[in-house]
Amino acid sequence: MKGTGARIGLAAVLPRKVLVVLQFTVSITLIIGTIVVYRQILHAKSRPIGYNRENLVTIHVNTPDIHNHFEAVQHDLLKTGTITAMAESMGPPTEVRSANVGFDWKGKDPDLEAEFATIGISHDFGKTLDWKFVAGRDFSRSFPTDSNGFVLNETAVKFMGLNRPNVETAIGETVKWEGKSFRILGVVKDMIMESPYEPVRQTIFFIRPRAGDFVTIRINPARETQQALKNIEAVFKQYSPDAPFNYDFVDQEYDFKFESEERISSLASAFASLAILISCLGLFGLASFMAEQRTKEIGVRKVLGASILNLWSLLSLEFVSLVLISCVLSAPIAWYTMTNWLNNYKYHTAISWWIFVVAGVSVLGITLLTVSYQAIKAAMLNPVKSLKSE
Repeated sequence: MKGTGARIGLAAVLPRKVLVVLQFTVSITLIIGTIVVYRQILHAKSRPIGYNRENLVTIHVNTPDIHNHFEAVQHDLLKTGTITAMAESMGPPTEVRSANVGFDWKGKDPDLEAEFATIGISHDFGKTLDWKFVAGRDFSRSFPTDSNGFVLNETAVKFMGLNRPNVETAIGETVKWEGKSFRILGVVKDMIMESPYEPVRQTIFFIRPRAGDFVTIRINPARETQQALKNIEAVFKQYSPDAPFNYDFVDQEYDFKFESEERISSLASAFASLAILISCLGLFGLASFMAEQRTKEIGVRKVLGASILNLWSLLSLEFVSLVLISCVLSAPIAWYTMTNWLNNYKYHTAISWWIFVVAGVSVLGITLLTVSYQAIKAAMLNPVKSLKSE
């Protein structure tokens, strides 16, 4: 790549220009990709999750001791002021561990074999999670018949067609399951229990004795978290001394759902930064080479009255054209690649036009900063020195 007497003019400059265009095409594509991935993460994180995950802790119960003494454990913890609510369920709030078919309801297509997520819970599950009702009411111990009741999410009501003319019409309707009739007590907002990038599954909540192996607790926000966990562990050990005390914070478990995309975002950012650095090194070398090749031309122009700004524009505009070519090449590549990536998610953001503008303008600004040093240096050179050999 070192210039020699045999390689001058277009033969020397063209390969360098091609390399700069290719490098900046890669850089701009990576910048666009980084922005799209970041926006997709924000898009999913801003999605309403349907419950309050702050101060929620899930404990995996491996023995029947806690189930057998659940009300006593709940009473002891509430008495200390460590918690504000507590409930059992078949799975943690961030997972769906059970699904069933065989449901029947008014107006159902006889040929439809629909699968619903089915979650057995204790009475205080909704209170503990602070789920949001759009119609009807929660399960209540005051009504023994609620053991034959269902609480559905919005998606389930829409899937069943029971939301016409509005969701209130679903309240009191009967759903049959395994030969038993259940009455719809309430409808809650969709809760994101699985992937935040996918549609919420139609879900049915029902009261289940010894609801499951998971206890969800809402810690009193007025209490220090670590001390509250010690208090909870102490009470659990009273009733189940040999069982391990394993817990997870619901907000952390929910954040883990974004781990893969955040890793992609970090890698894309790192590679974009590296690509820009390499491109700028090539650009700096090309600017230096071209300034050297045009030293005498610059000297003549300066003698004839050209200003530093005129000379800077003369040298810089050529590089601006290279970046614009890179923008044209990178735009369809980035759009095609990122559109295919986003299509992997049913719940995704859109690729906006301004992302291409931001990427192009950013690279253009970096280019001008890189080239300006050599351009201004050449423009400020004393023309006597540059023309002394003529």
